[in-house]
Amino acid sequence: MEANPHKRPHVLFLFSDTGGGHRSAAEAIIEALELDYPNQIQTEMIDIFKSYAPTPLKYAPQFYPPISKMPDVWALGYHISDGQKRTSAFNSFLWPYIRRATRKLVRENPADLIVSVHPLANSPVLRAMKDSPQPFMTVVTDMVSTHAFWYDEKADLVIVPTQEAKERGICYGVEPEKIKVVGLPVAQRFCHPPSDRKALRENLGWNPDKPVVLLVGGGEGMGPLEMVANAIDLAGLDTALAVVCGRNHSARKRLETKNWTIPAYVYGFVRNMPDLMAAADILVTKAGPGTISEAFIAGLPLIIYSRMPGQEDGNVFYVMNHKAGVWAPHPERVVAALRGWINHPETRLKAVEACKRLAKPNASRDIARIIAHKVGVKPE
Repeated sequence: MEANPHKRPHVLFLFSDTGGGHRSAAEAIIEALELDYPNQIQTEMIDIFKSYAPTPLKYAPQFYPPISKMPDVWALGYHISDGQKRTSAFNSFLWPYIRRATRKLVRENPADLIVSVHPLANSPVLRAMKDSPQPFMTVVTDMVSTHAFWYDEKADLVIVPTQEAKERGICYGVEPEKIKVVGLPVAQRFCHPPSDRKALRENLGWNPDKPVVLLVGGGEGMGPLEMVANAIDLAGLDTALAVVCGRNHSARKRLETKNWTIPAYVYGFVRNMPDLMAAADILVTKAGPGTISEAFIAGLPLIIYSRMPGQEDGNVFYVMNHKAGVWAPHPERVVAALRGWINHPETRLKAVEACKRLAKPNASRDIARIIAHKVGVKPE
């Protein structure tokens, strides 16, 4: 597609706040576009559920947090809907209900390129775009256990973070040449972490002499965050602990008033996560793909204590198989893994090197370059 010299090409991003990864991926790509193609491409983000879905689907962003805290329910829904025939049947069943809203979305938002970063947008929007010349691109924001909803053979291009995700897409009917392994898009502030750890720790007020464990549970502070924090505190490890509780205000309050036996630093929702990662020695986290990708870039070895069944199972195996971290689903196993890495730092350093090998810090800018090529824009 050739760009109109008198008009900036318009790129439409489809996302929803059903989990933090969709919005952050779109924002990371837009940031890269603005850095590498300033004032050359017009971008827009639309929440597919809030802005266009009929009731009750428009409330999906509100439904997500409580459902995500019910792992058995989540796993059941994930597995019974996964598979090429199952997703096709589901989309066909739902189409009469969402047809008018989806066609309205396409009609009201003409674009030179549509980029989906949400699995449930792909097939309905492509169906509504039937006979349209607009190109459509999917950026998969799950790492390994990618659901069949991500893949539609009518998409012009599907960008995935790992070779494993590409192989799943091929199994789900997408032609191999339509799938490109690039990486998971993350914000630029994560891509060039500061190297002066001593200065960072001084600014953060962290103990300069002990290894620091960074414990996170995502933006919502999900998983057994408090149980893990308490287990680490009681283990007698020669370490300090930084806990990011996110929006889990009750957990933050309890941990802030706790009588700690080790140096501890408790935070709520933070915007300086790149600094925290760069200053820490070990990350204890749930298996979110964004956090894992950011940890790889920071060279921060992982102890994974929680995952979303189905969706994040593959992330755990990916980290373990590449020796970038360990799976420790119970507080006592977290403590055992920490004890091993703290008492034998050479084993932790091997995991650090594995993280660096897996890192894809240029993914956002590589995706931006692909988008620019699609809409006929060249770097200035």
